[in-house]
Amino acid sequence: MILTFFLLSLLVLFLGQWTNGWTTMHLFCVYRSSFKDPLFYVRLFGHVLGHASWDHFLNNMLLLLVIGPPMEEKYGSIPLLEGIVFTALVSGVLQCALFPRTALLGASGIVFMLIMLASLSGFSGGIPVTMLLVAALYLGQQVYDIVFVHDNVANFMHIVGGICGTGFGYFYALRPQKRRKVSGAKPGLKFEKTSRHRSR
Repeated sequence: MILTFFLLSLLVLFLGQWTNGWTTMHLFCVYRSSFKDPLFYVRLFGHVLGHASWDHFLNNMLLLLVIGPPMEEKYGSIPLLEGIVFTALVSGVLQCALFPRTALLGASGIVFMLIMLASLSGFSGGIPVTMLLVAALYLGQQVYDIVFVHDNVANFMHIVGGICGTGFGYFYALRPQKRRKVSGAKPGLKFEKTSRHRSR
């Protein structure tokens, strides 16, 4: 799934250069527009595949290809795809709601989602120290850039991606615990498809 995401982003970059930016502007960056425009809903999710330049693309993809595969192996392709789609939707909606005069594109939010997800590796309850350290360094850098740097980087959406990654990690880390509780229920109770709940 991570490799597919990389290849799609590469294809989108080539398309953008071939069409002189038309596909990037109309399909792969999100900005406030009419709800009646069907392309708005494409942009709402497709903006994570768009990149403004080769430098922008390489900076995101290098991190994605390092962090992504271990997370895909740990959580599975479909759950990770759900996390990516959810992060794209949340960041797209917030971009339109909070920053109506600017456009958002790039996989930075997805990358920071994966960074926070990686910091939760080995999570078994409580709040991991690694997650606190990563969150402190990461959030501190983003807040500093927002206040002092004033560049074209969507730092707020990086924070959104990190929050989505944290929520995703906790959700999927706690889900097996719920299954174990169900498998240890009293004998008199009946559940459908109990073969999916194995005792460990």
